[in-house]
Order: sequence, then structure tokens, then C-alpha cells
Amino acid sequence: MVSRRRAAAASLAALGTAAALVAAPATSTAASHSGDKITVLAQGLDIPFGLAKARGHHRGFVVAENASGEVTRVFKSGRTKTILTGVPGVAGVAASPHRVFAVIGGPGPEGGVPGGSYGPSRLIRMDYHGGHVKVIANLLRYELKHNPDGQVQFVNGQPVDALSNPFAVTWSRFGLFVADGGANDVLKVNPRTGKVSTFFAPHAFRNVPACRAPDANANPGTKGCDPVATGVQVLGNSVFVSFLGAEAPGAGRVYKLNAHNGNVQHVWKHMTAPTGVAARRDGTVYFSQVLFEQAGGPPGQITRISSGHRMHAAVPMPTGLLLANGDLYSTAFSLAGPGAGQVVKVGEHSFK
Repeated sequence: MVSRRRAAAASLAALGTAAALVAAPATSTAASHSGDKITVLAQGLDIPFGLAKARGHHRGFVVAENASGEVTRVFKSGRTKTILTGVPGVAGVAASPHRVFAVIGGPGPEGGVPGGSYGPSRLIRMDYHGGHVKVIANLLRYELKHNPDGQVQFVNGQPVDALSNPFAVTWSRFGLFVADGGANDVLKVNPRTGKVSTFFAPHAFRNVPACRAPDANANPGTKGCDPVATGVQVLGNSVFVSFLGAEAPGAGRVYKLNAHNGNVQHVWKHMTAPTGVAARRDGTVYFSQVLFEQAGGPPGQITRISSGHRMHAAVPMPTGLLLANGDLYSTAFSLAGPGAGQVVKVGEHSFK
């Protein structure tokens, strides 16, 4: 049997390296009917994962195109402009008023090494024109030295599973926060110096039967499903993080953490494979789901939790989520093959 830990690592590696694609026409569009209130802002993207709002005097968004290895600006008109190329495996993006940041995924299960000349599991910094590019942090090196989740890393000289596979990053006044799915943790990085520290590393999840099964984890000495961090957002004095829960049905979670010390403020449970998160000041939380195992296609939805009540919007293969000026945006068709990816605006009336 395949362990839940290996299933999660494979799923996130498929996301992080675009190794497992679901076919969809390049001309596909997300539900853009007026009654659905989901509209396509930009299309023609190559496996878009991370999505960030451009800040300061800049406008629009920044997107990580995983397959083409590009960091791209998306303007409100739908026009796109590539600002950085040669970064295969780029997964998450963040933006400050003057800089754009991106994280590169770690090596996949087939041994591929992403990142091009920058290397895997790196955090890079650039300006809004793609200039002054610099690697500011090596997250794999940090994992090997500090191992925040405490799990066994090697058996007979070989890695037990993905050691570091950063998937999302966000910028805030507290610094950069990185969701490292391979390391099962959230890291905090100084955007100027690149200094890395551990912000939050939860224990393996055991809240559903699948995570209590003997095959739930292939890591020696670890019981339960690996958390697998997938999305991160800062709102006020809190950090919201989505955890895949090793893809086990119902094992996924969203944590609300104190931005100063990482203490847990609230936990939303009973989710299946959340891939991104966003939150409003009124307490409303959104999480995206690619729904890996759902038959037929294209799979995926965004779930809204408000006052404990859950409603869903049908968005195909969403990953990165973003709230900007009160509106919710998402990447769509994120696993649908090169050229089929989109950025969509998701209206509140689309939730049923």
C-alpha cells in the first residue's frame, strides 16, 4: 500500500513540478457566465500556482507559472507581462511595494531538479521589472540543518521523502512567510537579509481514520498524516495557513496563528486537500481544493466558511487565492497543461 505521506509528497511534487497534468483545452475557460459571477481576468498561463497582489504604485497581480518557469505580471485589463524567465518549478509569489519574491519547489519524486541556475528550494527576490534578481534563502539547507518537524530525513543515505518543497509565500510587515510542503512547516524569512527561522511546525494529523492507519506514514517513528503546508496569508496580526493533510479525506486543516509568536488562535478542520487560503477581517475564510482523486473533470472548488457555514464555488483546479480590494481572485486550471491556466475573479454569488 502507498502511505499517505508518500501520496501527499507525490501530489505536491506533481503540483510543484507539473509532473501530473490533467488534459484540458488551451481555450478552456472557467465558469464565466454572468449568473455564476466567476469571470476570467487572464488566460493562456502555463500551470499558474501562486498569486499575489502588486503593491505600492504598481497595479494588478503577480503569478508564478510553474511549467514555463516564469514570473508574470497580470494587469487588470488582462494583459500579461513576463518579468522573469528560467525558473522551472517556481511555485509561489509575493510582493512588497518595491520587490517581488518567488519560491522554487524542491526535487520531485522522479529525481527532477527544478530552479534552473537558481537551484531547488530557493527563495529569490527581484524588482517589478525582473531586474536585480538574487537568491536570498536556501530553504533546503535550512531543513537539513534544523529539521523543524523532527522527522527522520534519511534511511541508508537516501531521503525518506520530500525534504523541502516550498509551495507558497506571502509578504507582510512581519517579514516573509513560506509554506514548505515537503518540510511540513511554515518558515519566516527576513526579506532584506534572507535570514530564515521556524515559525510553525505542527505534529502529524491523526484526526481521521485514514491518518490512524498503519500505512498513513512511511517515515520511521512518525504516526499520522503529514500536514503538508500549501497556502499562507497574513491578515492583521494573524497568519492563515492551509495544510493538505496528506490528501486524506477530511484530514486537511486551516490554522490561524499569532503573527508574532506562531501560537494557534483557531483551527478549521474536516477539509480534503486544501491548496490555498484567504481570509477576511469579518472572520470569513476561503480555501481552494484541486480535489486530486475526483473522477471526471475538471475537478476543483473554493470553499467559503462564514459563521461556521460552508458554501462552495465551482472553480476548476484552483490553487493560489487572493483577496484584493474586497474581491476574491484565484488561479484556475492550474494543472490543465501549458497555456490553459487562468486568473479568475470569484464573486460572492458564485458560492452555493
